[in-house]
Amino acid sequence: MYNTYLTLLVPAIAAFAVTVIATKFFMSYMLESGVIAIDYNKKAKPKIPSAGGVAVSFGIAIGVLTYIFGSSFPSPSHPFYLPVADTNILFAFILSVILITLVGFIDDINVKSSATSTTGMKDIRKGLKQWQKPFLTLIGAIPLVAINAGVSSVAVPFVGNIYLGLIYPLLIIPLAIIFGANAFNLLGGFNGISTGSGIVISAGMLIYSILFGTYIGALISAILFAALVAFAFFDFYPSKLLPGDSFTYGIGGALIALMIIGNMESFGIVIFMPYIIEFILHLRGRFNITDLGKLQKDMTFKAPYGKKIYSLTHVIMNMKKCKEYEVSAYMWLINIGFVVLAFALKLLKLL
Repeated sequence: MYNTYLTLLVPAIAAFAVTVIATKFFMSYMLESGVIAIDYNKKAKPKIPSAGGVAVSFGIAIGVLTYIFGSSFPSPSHPFYLPVADTNILFAFILSVILITLVGFIDDINVKSSATSTTGMKDIRKGLKQWQKPFLTLIGAIPLVAINAGVSSVAVPFVGNIYLGLIYPLLIIPLAIIFGANAFNLLGGFNGISTGSGIVISAGMLIYSILFGTYIGALISAILFAALVAFAFFDFYPSKLLPGDSFTYGIGGALIALMIIGNMESFGIVIFMPYIIEFILHLRGRFNITDLGKLQKDMTFKAPYGKKIYSLTHVIMNMKKCKEYEVSAYMWLINIGFVVLAFALKLLKLL
């Protein structure tokens, strides 16, 4: 038991520390390199360094590698680590996260000298074309497909176990990675909204893995949670470094990969439901919309399309006048609600 918790704690601490150090470095580096974005939620519309997701992915990778390093040199008399997790799976996870983060980074660095038309607004960051995003995020699924990650028998809520055979690694995993990375990217316009949501989801999967799941699920969940908490110090309102698409793509893909590797697909479907809903809402607007609001004189936000709802943030802004940090906080509460629902369904044996 001591070794089990130690092997969760040490990599998590490493991920936290490296994320803090890397984020501080990237704050100045991205600003000097011109990788910036306009923070439209502030009256002064400041230009802030972006692509903070690179630092988070770096922290996650070092956290996982810390475990691999420790498990590669066990001491028979005083074991620091007892090798439990399959290192092939861990390396596949790291590669998957890095590849998807790279796609987001390519999106982040496409900064123009003057504002250009993007989804529902003018921005200096043009990004990738809509059709390119799902196509490129597909590469993040390749490492998981290559090792045949997860199990082909999936528990579907209210249905039961379904055996999918080769359909699971060859079709379900790629589609899940593409959807997860792109859906998580749809909600990232407010300071801390995606980071806080990632913290809630990873914490939920950490608790689930400890109570009902697998060791490797708990290990990756702990590392993800620690890296996200570290980044929150920089991203929560007022943000000093915007996470960018390198963050939303990378973390979205990491969460889906964790669900697959940790064999918690049914639990994951429920806690990822806000992003399934967000995808459907954006689909109604043919993805040519924004989740941002119209900034008012009192620093609150008004829904950009009136009573027309194309995002969960529009629902929040239509319910009450919210400042930026309140919009993010309400989104975190929505995520917490679905995590609680998922645990309730699990305890009722409906998952």
